[in-house]
Amino acid sequence: MKTTLLTLATHLVGVALGSRGKQPFELLIHRDLETLRCTFISLHQTQTFRGLSDTGYAHVEPLDPTSEVLRFINHEPRQLREQIHSLCGDTIDPPANVPFILGDDVLLNTQLDNAQEVFASPQSSNGRMNAVAPPPLHVEPLITSGPSDNRVDLVFFADGYTLEEKGKFLADATRLALDMSGNQTFNTVKPLLNFWAAFTPSNESGVGTGGEPKDTPFGLYRDGTELRGVYYSKPEVARVACLSLGHRCDYPILMGNDPLYGGLGGEFTVITPSLANGALVLRHELGHSIIDVGEEYDGGPDYFGVNAAHSISQPIPWSHWLTNTSHSHHHKGVRVERSSMPMQAYPWTLLNVTDPWSIRFNSSGTYARHLVRFSLSGIPEKGDLLVTLDGEDLQWSPRPDIGVDRWHYDIHRDGGLGGGVHDVSFTLRNNGREGLAQLCSAEVLEFGNEEEFVSTPGYYGVFPTFSDVNATSYRPTSEDCLMRIVTSPNFCSVCLEGLWLSLLRRIDLIDDIKRTCVMGGTTSGHASGWKSAIEVGLVPLAQFRGDTIDAQESYTIIWRKDGEILEAFTNKTRVEVDDDVSLGVYTVDVQFATSEVRVDKDRLLVSNGTYEITETCSAW
Repeated sequence: MKTTLLTLATHLVGVALGSRGKQPFELLIHRDLETLRCTFISLHQTQTFRGLSDTGYAHVEPLDPTSEVLRFINHEPRQLREQIHSLCGDTIDPPANVPFILGDDVLLNTQLDNAQEVFASPQSSNGRMNAVAPPPLHVEPLITSGPSDNRVDLVFFADGYTLEEKGKFLADATRLALDMSGNQTFNTVKPLLNFWAAFTPSNESGVGTGGEPKDTPFGLYRDGTELRGVYYSKPEVARVACLSLGHRCDYPILMGNDPLYGGLGGEFTVITPSLANGALVLRHELGHSIIDVGEEYDGGPDYFGVNAAHSISQPIPWSHWLTNTSHSHHHKGVRVERSSMPMQAYPWTLLNVTDPWSIRFNSSGTYARHLVRFSLSGIPEKGDLLVTLDGEDLQWSPRPDIGVDRWHYDIHRDGGLGGGVHDVSFTLRNNGREGLAQLCSAEVLEFGNEEEFVSTPGYYGVFPTFSDVNATSYRPTSEDCLMRIVTSPNFCSVCLEGLWLSLLRRIDLIDDIKRTCVMGGTTSGHASGWKSAIEVGLVPLAQFRGDTIDAQESYTIIWRKDGEILEAFTNKTRVEVDDDVSLGVYTVDVQFATSEVRVDKDRLLVSNGTYEITETCSAW
């Protein structure tokens, strides 16, 4: 029979030792900041976490002003159970009245003497204890690139879509996924991502208003009239919905069925499918979640991560991206680009034709240029509004086809402001817009001349950012990043590098390693014998991409057998050797390079795998 076969699949002829190793476990604890009482606990197996030390990974972040989430990742579930007892008490297990989710994989992988004693409370077959049940979910793939246990998975959850609106939800989710992963933002990292749509029908259509949620799975609502935050009233349902999908849900996106601007970051990314703003809000909030960075725009509360520096006397985190000119490498250190913010306000006020909204501010009179920046909603026509600076019409006009949705506007002006007091005013001219026309935000920025403040796109330096309490931190570019300008579709190079590294922390470049037995070529009409073939499956980057990108990429692949390099198979994904000399240990070292990553201190762009052949093909 063997002489008639061309290929024989792997079957008890070797051992794939792999590259990802043992999957770790993740513990999530939600805790009240005042009482330190645990309010939610989840312990389950999770996917690869590269660079995980023996002591594991720990991270704490606020959920809201009154609570925090503690996240622990460890290869040993015993250590995570000890964290539960330490932080939440050990008199009752799990703590009474605390929503608790225990993955079945925890029990399967917990071979300890007192494992059943530690988790003694009754549990249902799905591993949930004291927790709300997940809503019914109809899950469909939108864009997939590989197995969920080796990809980062983003899931759109439906809220405010009735059963009859299921098609609309899928169309909205598909549009946003394509927008995110198309020609910008997440395009180059698309092979690391999967996008899913999870539909649950709502009893009512739309998003709640005035602080009152509708009858929907996650209870999304707006707090007031402003096109700003969209909040959730059922976080416990959203948590179990995501957890019920296992590896298919790393970043849950709650999408409220509303056509206008709105969203929220944090534990869940909340968005609407607004044609003008849905993708913009989603990109920005996922930047916070995935890269773990703060804001770059002025007036925010949090500035942290790879795109933030708080002192120029310390090394700048993006020094390897600095433009190589005297502007950014001053002999006494980096130079801060010269600018100031003499005025910023978040009025969130409805405008009327009787009383213009205005604000006065002082300028030092020492800057060469200035910018008036503001955002509006409910004002679709140029004739509806007059915007003035010191009585001069700034010639504002709305974005075409914006309708009543919110939009951000920049009016750049050459020439400096004179020293002293100035006035910005917004005057509603159309009384038919009253009750809807709203001024959301306004600010004035001043800049030095181009020698003092380089505004050229693509220039990387040290640019000041001013917080809500007027504290100064620093960012990498003038306006190149969507973390500063929400209407921009792109990350700056610093954030894009951070995106790569954050994603590759949870993904191995090697998807799998497998062996097959193949019949060799023929000599004088006779088969020459069996060969063993070992093939490595790589995440489809560089030369294995299905599409082209602007960035420069490459994979370098080195094979070894019993420690000796197999030169003939360098940069190949497949090794083929004669069966009679095939026994041994094969290793493959993979190095990925991209022009979008310049520093990889944790070697996240490197992977290796091992396969041991213990039997020849002919023996099988």
